[in-house]
Amino acid sequence: MDKVTTAEEAAKLFENGMVVGASGFTKAGDSKVVLDALAKRAEREDIKITLMTGASLGHDTDAKLTRSGALAKRMPFQVDRVLRQAINNGEVLFIDQHLSESAELLHNRCLPSVDIAVIEAALIERDGSIVPTTSVGNSVTFAALAKKVIVEINTKVPESIYGLHDIFQPENYPHRNVIPIVAPENRIGRRSIPLDINKIAAIVFTDIQDSPADISPPDGKTMAIARHLLRFFETEVKKGHLTDRLLPIQAGIGKVANAVLSGFKDSNFYDLRMFSEVLQDSTFDLLDSGKMSFASASSITVSPACYEKVFSNLQKYKDRVVLRPQNISNTPGLIRRLGVIAINTAIEFDIYGNVNSTHIGGTNIMNGIGGSGDFARNAYLSIFVTQAASKDNSISHVLPMVSHVDHTEHDVDILVTDVGLADLRGLAPRERAQVIISNCVHPDYREALQSYFDRAAEQRGGHTPHILEEAFAWHVRYRETGSMK
Repeated sequence: MDKVTTAEEAAKLFENGMVVGASGFTKAGDSKVVLDALAKRAEREDIKITLMTGASLGHDTDAKLTRSGALAKRMPFQVDRVLRQAINNGEVLFIDQHLSESAELLHNRCLPSVDIAVIEAALIERDGSIVPTTSVGNSVTFAALAKKVIVEINTKVPESIYGLHDIFQPENYPHRNVIPIVAPENRIGRRSIPLDINKIAAIVFTDIQDSPADISPPDGKTMAIARHLLRFFETEVKKGHLTDRLLPIQAGIGKVANAVLSGFKDSNFYDLRMFSEVLQDSTFDLLDSGKMSFASASSITVSPACYEKVFSNLQKYKDRVVLRPQNISNTPGLIRRLGVIAINTAIEFDIYGNVNSTHIGGTNIMNGIGGSGDFARNAYLSIFVTQAASKDNSISHVLPMVSHVDHTEHDVDILVTDVGLADLRGLAPRERAQVIISNCVHPDYREALQSYFDRAAEQRGGHTPHILEEAFAWHVRYRETGSMK
């Protein structure tokens, strides 16, 4: 009780140049008031920090910290418009990182040590360990390695959340053992995050709900992508490659993922399982419908209506949902062992299957790679989806060459647009190009892409034919004229 204080008093603990670790993963389980108070303090004082989180924060926290000048460096993921602009202007340094790696680098002492951790909790146990709220993210690592810890106890989250989490921390090298998960429903850890009670520097009470997820209703394009994917899965079952239960599913956040997952409700698939990063509205819809039997992730990011449904009926879901640290939910070995079907979103991809999921025009960061790379390289099926064209078809999302590569052709099995689906497994680059052009490209651009490939193959040859002086001509044309046509 001696540690209970206000957010403003807790914010005085930060010093210029500190490294701060904060809970929060896709707007869930993040600091609601302490970082906000730090932003207000930075408006009056010269103070800059390096901020590490699990993923993105809610309640405009990143924007407030950016506007106040409090951020010197940010990692490993963000979705905030104000912060994004500051990063692209060179005002804030950003480390775009696979989400499975941040905790590893901290434990291996390859990153600066954490001075202060700010962790949201539902309650503190008698031994000082803390029960997280709606996400785990990197909080286990921050609690273990930070010199001081500020705990935000959020009374908006019911104490009945106790038991929803599976807290497991792998041993440090060279003494690491096997992570004993062979199915998404396996629970292997404890229910709370261990914490040396002597490191608690402040306790702040809040009663603020997570920022709601940005849920957009499915449109014609996302529904078309979902139909192509469901038909593909049905064909895989007929071929004997999969059963009607499929394999554990991972889906990135957003309306495309929600549309694909929602499509399972009216399908013949059943007893589905999820091994992912984020549980969205569509996850709980599938659990309610009986189509999904279990879901494992690192956070719950849902609409207000879904939030109310879940947290007023937690007992209904606690045996079928688990939240884990992101270095468990995203660990490559488990993804490979479980045979995860990974469905993620691309900004653009090229005719050979290279995917750009982070940069606009090869220069400006959008959000970050997130966990897509953790899953893409190690999945049983690595699937990327995007619309074929956008902005009145002035932009083609299938190109001669991507302007930035996040996922190479070696890590991509299936590409899907609203036009169609390209199965790239077992195909050489020249075969891949033809399948992608024939199945995924918007009609307005198909002839031009076919011409590029034909001329590249004839004039330059090679294993992966390209005309380098034309490879980025579409991007240049859009920059100069406002259209790739």
